Amino acid sequence: MAIVKTINGKTPQWGKNCFIAENAALSGDCVLGDDCSVWYSAVLRSDVDAIRCGNRVNIQDCACVHQTGGIPCVLEDDVSVGHGAVVHGATVRKGALIGMNATVLDKADIGEGAIIAAGAVVLQGTHVPPHELWAGVPARKMKECQPGQAEEFARHYAGYLKDWYLE
Repeated sequence: MAIVKTINGKTPQWGKNCFIAENAALSGDCVLGDDCSVWYSAVLRSDVDAIRCGNRVNIQDCACVHQTGGIPCVLEDDVSVGHGAVVHGATVRKGALIGMNATVLDKADIGEGAIIAAGAVVLQGTHVPPHELWAGVPARKMKECQPGQAEEFARHYAGYLKDWYLE
C-alpha cells in the first residue's frame, strides 16, 4: 500500500481506476481524477497548498510534485510527468509532457500539448505556449510540436495502466 498521509486534516483522494504504486507517497490536499497513475517512488506532497490532477495523469517513477504557499500545483487532463521530474507550484495544461529529470518551477505555466525536454529547467513564472518544445537550462523554445505528439505519451501510460496494472 502506498504512503497516504493526512496533513492539517486533509487526506489525498483519487478517482476510479487509479494505480498508486506501493512505495509512492501522497500527502495532504492532493486530489487526482480518474484513470491516473502514480508510479514507483513518486511523491505528491501537498502540505502548504493544493495539488490538483485531472483525469489520465501519469506521474512516473521518482517524480516529485509539490507546491508553495499560495501557489497550488495543477496538472490538467492527460499530463505526463516523466521519471525523476520535479513540478513545483506550476500549472501544466492538458496533454503536456514534462520530460525525464526536467524541473518546472513556481508560477510556470506549461501550455496545452507542450513538451518540456528531458533535463530542462523551466524558470519561475515562465509561460510556455501550447504545442511548443522547450529544452535547455534555462529552458527556451526549440521548435513547434506536431499536434498530438505530447498527448501520445499519456495514451501509452493509460494503456499500461489498463492492460498490465489494473488486471
